[in-house]
Amino acid sequence: MEKTTPILYLVVPCYNEETVLPQTAPVFFDKLRALQADGRIHADSRVLFVNDGSRDNTWAVICALAQEDPIACGVALSRNRGHQNALLAGLMFARERADVTVSIDCDGQDDINAVDAMLTEYEDGCDVVYGVRADRKSDTAFKRGSAHAFYRLMTALGVESVYNHADYRLMSRRALDGLAQFDEVNLFLRGLVPLIGYRSSSVYYTRTARVAGKSHYPLHKMLSLAVNGITSLSTKPLKMITGLGLGVSFISLVMIVWTLVRHFSGLTINGWSSTMCVILFLGGVQLLCVGVLGEYIGKIYAEVKHRPRYIIRETTDEKKEG
Repeated sequence: MEKTTPILYLVVPCYNEETVLPQTAPVFFDKLRALQADGRIHADSRVLFVNDGSRDNTWAVICALAQEDPIACGVALSRNRGHQNALLAGLMFARERADVTVSIDCDGQDDINAVDAMLTEYEDGCDVVYGVRADRKSDTAFKRGSAHAFYRLMTALGVESVYNHADYRLMSRRALDGLAQFDEVNLFLRGLVPLIGYRSSSVYYTRTARVAGKSHYPLHKMLSLAVNGITSLSTKPLKMITGLGLGVSFISLVMIVWTLVRHFSGLTINGWSSTMCVILFLGGVQLLCVGVLGEYIGKIYAEVKHRPRYIIRETTDEKKEG
């Protein structure tokens, strides 16, 4: 059977990137054209920009790029839905048009040349190829430490993920079909993609500094992403609560026995400090456990409503037709 050249869609989520896109878009275009010239991808391959409800002129820039160059196309979400939902929207849009996708951030930090190695792995039979950072030399010490803590925490709490991999990855249409079967509203694609289970591999690259603008993932968003990933993909925190409850109960039983022994021995004295310590300790444990339970209940509440994860407002194809 003759091997056909795959249609590749480069999926690029964008949020408030009007200063970045004019610099990184030509790099994406040049890479696809080089791959087309080498006969590795089909002439219908495209760079798909996904506007995640940006508050600046990002969508206007995307529309201008699509008008100037047929290799560019774009979709605009009806409102800001977050990076994970925007990325999913792009992947599902490309799934109907492409044989393979590569998702990449628009800030120019990920090495676009790693796509060549990803395609080689795809040609060898891999449905998923992860782009993995070879090191974190370009990060600050704080960023490097918080990132390591993030991945260690995810692993310790039972979330399967690829170390030092964000969302730079290749996925075949078969892998996208598998991803489409996951219906959860609370998305954490770094944890969902490994659950698909098809053959995968990794490509290592060096990440550089942003071309322009500021990172949209400060510490509080990293923490939020970690909490979302853990509570969406793992029940280990609930098991930890059970273990904590058993441990506190055992300590409480020992303290009750000790208190009774002291009482009947006539050695007890009235103490405010010890009473307050016990009350504050148990109160803190209870509030912590209620908080974790609340996270899971909130996830259940969001899932059972079956609200759409994103709504596409318009596409550049519609503008061209208009």
